[in-house]
Amino acid sequence: MDKLELKGTWNVIKGKVKQAYADLTDDDLRYEEGKDDELLGRLQQKTGKGKDELVKWLKSLG
Repeated sequence: MDKLELKGTWNVIKGKVKQAYADLTDDDLRYEEGKDDELLGRLQQKTGKGKDELVKWLKSLG
C-alpha cells in the first residue's frame, strides 16, 4: 500500500470526505503524520471500504 502523503492537502480532502460521509466526526478524520494506518482503520470501519480502495479514493480527492 502506498503512503497517503496527505500533509498539506488534508484539510481540503477532509472537507470532501465529510461531504461524502456526513456521519464522520472530526475524531474519525484526525490525521497525524506517520499514523496513516490508524486513520485508514477508522475510515474502513465507518465507510465499509477496503484499505487499498480508501487510499485510491483519498488520493483522487487531493
